[in-house]
Amino acid sequence: MDTSSSLDRLAVHEELERVRATFHRLLDGASEADLRRPTKGTRWTNEQLLFHMLFGYILMRPLLLLIRTFGRFPRGVGRVLARLLDAGTKPFDVVNYLGPVGGARILGRRRMGTVFDRVIAFLHQRLDAEREADFALAMPYPTRWDPFFRDVMTVADLYRYPTRHFDFHRAQLTLTAKDR
Repeated sequence: MDTSSSLDRLAVHEELERVRATFHRLLDGASEADLRRPTKGTRWTNEQLLFHMLFGYILMRPLLLLIRTFGRFPRGVGRVLARLLDAGTKPFDVVNYLGPVGGARILGRRRMGTVFDRVIAFLHQRLDAEREADFALAMPYPTRWDPFFRDVMTVADLYRYPTRHFDFHRAQLTLTAKDR
């Protein structure tokens, strides 16, 4: 992940728009049968995995709040928090699996697209409001929760996280070729 204290805002804005367009293309181009089809390497259906990909962006608000809070404490406080969160990996994994199962059912295709647009709009606004110095704020993260979390992450790292997560899971979708 990016370990520098600054962030290429334009590149992140472009990433956000790329994934927004990709998410809509995937969602809008999928048939009901496509959405119900199992994915590669997960226990989710395509629809559930799409919700999980959306959820990576929804998590940005609490992740940014977490780093703004604990990133100001001595690093040892963050390490204790990261270890506690890592200790709770099994319950997290259950919630991480069941969340998309229920979330996809509750939101459905149309509302997933609407929520994705709102979350991306929020991230664009938040990114524009960030002070340059805040990109260096850092704290330890629970590395067992997600392969894209690192021992220590900065605010700049967090802005790149959901797109890496999105791109990784996109390869697990089993939508028809025209939709990918």
